[in-house]
Amino acid sequence: MIHISNTQLRTLLTLVFASIVGMGMIPSTSQAAPEIDSIHFLIPGGAGGGWDGTARGTGEALTKSGLVGTASFQNLSGGGGGKAIAHIIETAAQQKGTLMVNSTPIVVRSLTKVFPQSFRDLTPVAGTIADYGAFVVRADSPIKSWKDVVAGFKENPRKMKFAGGSSKGSLDHLVPAAAIKAEGLDPKALRYIPYDAGGKAMAGLLSGEAQLLSTGLGEALEMSKAGQVRILAITAPERLKDAPDVPTLVEMGNPTVFANWRGFFGAPGLSKAEAKAYADVLGKMYQTPEWETVRARNGWVNVYKPGDEFYSFLEEQEKQVGDLMRELGFL
Repeated sequence: MIHISNTQLRTLLTLVFASIVGMGMIPSTSQAAPEIDSIHFLIPGGAGGGWDGTARGTGEALTKSGLVGTASFQNLSGGGGGKAIAHIIETAAQQKGTLMVNSTPIVVRSLTKVFPQSFRDLTPVAGTIADYGAFVVRADSPIKSWKDVVAGFKENPRKMKFAGGSSKGSLDHLVPAAAIKAEGLDPKALRYIPYDAGGKAMAGLLSGEAQLLSTGLGEALEMSKAGQVRILAITAPERLKDAPDVPTLVEMGNPTVFANWRGFFGAPGLSKAEAKAYADVLGKMYQTPEWETVRARNGWVNVYKPGDEFYSFLEEQEKQVGDLMRELGFL
């Protein structure tokens, strides 16, 4: 495997994700969004995960702000998200009012052949947020800092078990592997325990099945504020206003910067007019106080990439993420 220096790794990760993490990338609302009576959100994972939180938070903001009449939600986990993707494709004629939430894993799992489909088999509607990675421990854990993780990994990597809400080789696995490699250690020695969605992974951490949890900041922030867990570090370039007490890897000398985009897809065959109507109403959502409440609660970064812009971004990320995964030995 090709060796990457810390500087090269940081540059690569930054190139992959910098284009989605632009503060203030909020659309104009000079034109009113078309009225949408209802949206059915299809969630490819179980309760408590990042997809679940994103879909339900978006539905909450849209309905409470009056932009959408009603929102319904369906969790359909399995196959690393592939079951939901297959379902929306196979039943496309009945899914005109459905938006499926997804994120970087649709690119990762397509590359690793976890499922045969890709974003090209769907109708990309809009990218909406970015969520930084977080490394989490139980509140009573003897692990007090990221430096303790590194020291423990050097002593015996098998004792540093990371839980994640997705399969091996997926995003929750990729992020700690990148961070471990940036410390000059072997990412292939990292022990990763996969769970079905973030809620079960958090339960695995709290039960002691794993020492650490690799997840999105949004999935851990509220539990951290409640004192149930501690967040050791996040993969943001600098501390966030929504989590000012949480350190970054960068400030501890580790150059890993990583953000996971999330967005929405329609069924194949969704008309351009219908896709634009959904993209427009999602864009208008950013200007509402109801959305700001949801965003701040989860520590998300506002990102808006509608329609063709979203599709072009996905094509570019497919290439960049593939290159990164090959360098880390995941492909």
